[in-house]
Amino acid sequence: MSDYDTGDTGYEAGHDGGNDVDYGHYEAGQQHDGLDQLHQAHGSEADAQSQFGVYENDHHAQESTDFSQGHHVEYDQPAAVHYESDDYTNYSHDASVDDHVFAAEGSESSHQAEFSELDALQQRFDAAFAEGTQYHAGGGEAEIASK
Repeated sequence: MSDYDTGDTGYEAGHDGGNDVDYGHYEAGQQHDGLDQLHQAHGSEADAQSQFGVYENDHHAQESTDFSQGHHVEYDQPAAVHYESDDYTNYSHDASVDDHVFAAEGSESSHQAEFSELDALQQRFDAAFAEGTQYHAGGGEAEIASK
C-alpha cells in the first residue's frame, strides 16, 4: 500500500504570526500475509454380531415280548401202561430305551475401528513499512522524521 498525502493545514500567511506553513505526509508500505491450513479426518467402524441356539431331542423306545405256554400229555395202555405229561412256559422280554439331548448356545462378536487425522498449519507474515512527515516552514526547507 502506498500513500502520498499533502494537505494544507489551513494556515495562511499573516494569521499565524507571519509564517508560511506547509505540511505533508508520506506513507509507503508492503505487506505479505499467508496462512495455509489443512485438516483431514478419516474414520471407519464395522460391527458384526451373531447369536445362535441349537436344541435337539431324540427319544427311541423298543420293546419285544414273547410268551409261550404248552401242555403235553401222552398215554399208552396195551401191555404196559405208559403215561407222560409235560408242562412248559417260555417267556422272553427285550426292551431298549434311548434318550438323546443336545443343546448348544453361542454368540460371536466382532468390532473394528480405524481413525486417522492430519493437521497442518503454515503461516508467513512479511511486512515492510516506511512513514515520513514533511514539514515546511518559512524558509522552505524540508525536515523529515521517520518512524
